[in-house]
Amino acid sequence: MKRLLHTAAAILLATPAAAQVSETTMKRAVETLSSDAFEGRAPGTAGEGKTLDYLVKEFTRIGAKPGNDGSWFQTVPMVEITARDVSPLAFATPRGAVTAAYGPEMVVGTYRTGSPRIEVKASPVVFVGYGIVAPEKGWNDYAGVDVKGKTVVILVNDPDYETAGLSGPFNGRAMTYYGRWTYKFEEAARQGAAAAIIVHDTVPAAYGWNVVQSSWTGAQQVPDGEADAAKSAAIGWITKDKAQALLAAAGQDLTTLAAAAKRPGFKAVPLAGTTLSVSFANTVRKHQSKNVVALLPGTTRRDEYVLYTAHWDHLGRCEKAADGDDICNGAVDNATGTAALVALAEANAKAGPTARSQLFVAWTGEESGLLGSDYYGRHPVVPLAKTVGGVNIDALRFTGPARNVIVVGGGKSELDAWLGRALAKQGRVATAEPTPEKGFYYRSDHFSLAKQGVPMLYIENGDDLVAGGKAAGEAAAKDYEANRYHGPKDEYDPAWNWTGMMQDLSLYYDVGRDLATSTAWPNWLPGDEFRAIRDRSRALGR
Repeated sequence: MKRLLHTAAAILLATPAAAQVSETTMKRAVETLSSDAFEGRAPGTAGEGKTLDYLVKEFTRIGAKPGNDGSWFQTVPMVEITARDVSPLAFATPRGAVTAAYGPEMVVGTYRTGSPRIEVKASPVVFVGYGIVAPEKGWNDYAGVDVKGKTVVILVNDPDYETAGLSGPFNGRAMTYYGRWTYKFEEAARQGAAAAIIVHDTVPAAYGWNVVQSSWTGAQQVPDGEADAAKSAAIGWITKDKAQALLAAAGQDLTTLAAAAKRPGFKAVPLAGTTLSVSFANTVRKHQSKNVVALLPGTTRRDEYVLYTAHWDHLGRCEKAADGDDICNGAVDNATGTAALVALAEANAKAGPTARSQLFVAWTGEESGLLGSDYYGRHPVVPLAKTVGGVNIDALRFTGPARNVIVVGGGKSELDAWLGRALAKQGRVATAEPTPEKGFYYRSDHFSLAKQGVPMLYIENGDDLVAGGKAAGEAAAKDYEANRYHGPKDEYDPAWNWTGMMQDLSLYYDVGRDLATSTAWPNWLPGDEFRAIRDRSRALGR
């Protein structure tokens, strides 16, 4: 892996106390948090209240302290929007009408919090390729076209996602933030589009239509306090098959246009004589969700902080399974990570205090676009310049012990040295992401801290399993993504194999404990996109 095990001779690492992360605590916490009684842990629901109460009880039992100036919580203003009475996407084209049904063929909603009803009427449609404006790369998919009040149809991922290696205008096979759906909707809004529709394609999206359908129907969480005028009226997704039918009816071909969109100098293509109409009502509810913040105070350098983070939220009630089950329990995603915060805090408390303070933060709103961690990044409860670094824990899996771990964003920071040391104790190795095109670096809460300059380590369970090797690891990952991820069947199973997960938790413990006992300040490697931000933050002391 490029620069993964960076030699950091100047970094002085202290010997961590032996890890005693409790499997019993993990099992109890995961089973509780993913039970039907917690109703899928959606922000702003009874499930949130139960989750917060449970975490405070557990952190209190451990002996942790409230971490936000005497409070266990950081309030995150949110708005819950639920679309109802959704019309089909109705396209008028030169060759007749094309409609897409809500759920099986398209999903649509809005970020506008002050609009009880959304109506887009006869909006001209423009195909804008990947919908990217990147001046530093000389790339502008909106050049020469005015999309104000119009509907833009956008491809998912980056133009070079099919590249075999990691070289290309958008890092080749590795997704950049320009490839994420969040960016595409943000840019469409900046361009003044009335509606923005992303074409779903399983490989570049990194998940099937079932994930889109379960994630984008029902209540959606958005930040409070942002002006509606700066947002598109309607945003959503459409299946690839339906997009192909639409473009064919408009006298175009999706495959041909997609190939053209991959090349520099691509020009957006207005679909002559083609318009979109869609309408839906919104149930809007403002509420205040919460991050949970627990503290193990340090001794000699208690104003320096090491972070352990995970998101507590999931999707709540969602698209029903065939058996009628409509609770997305989120056992793996992310009751496991939330339980890990409790178990790691417990292990550290038992091992005794460290020189630096340790902060355990359970985020809200990750499933809605990293809302809780982004809010914290903009409103930190402790100074970012005094935050040494940390680990983010998301979706630990029960695939058994592995010979490796996968590092998301490896080769970016000096934290690789800490991980390398912890792995050596277990006789395991770090490997690069096998699917960098899926953009996992931009899909979990570590990204919110990285944007503010704080080095964060994020690993996934290994794919080279002791029992079955790479073939078994790949099969297990595919099974989870196809049958459980963001669906009602991500449920607790008493038969799970916890061995591999507990190995990974020992890594998190060792890395965090090392950081908390060391005097070093890990940084991003020279030339990394976040290095200048970190240097500036440390220099200014904030």
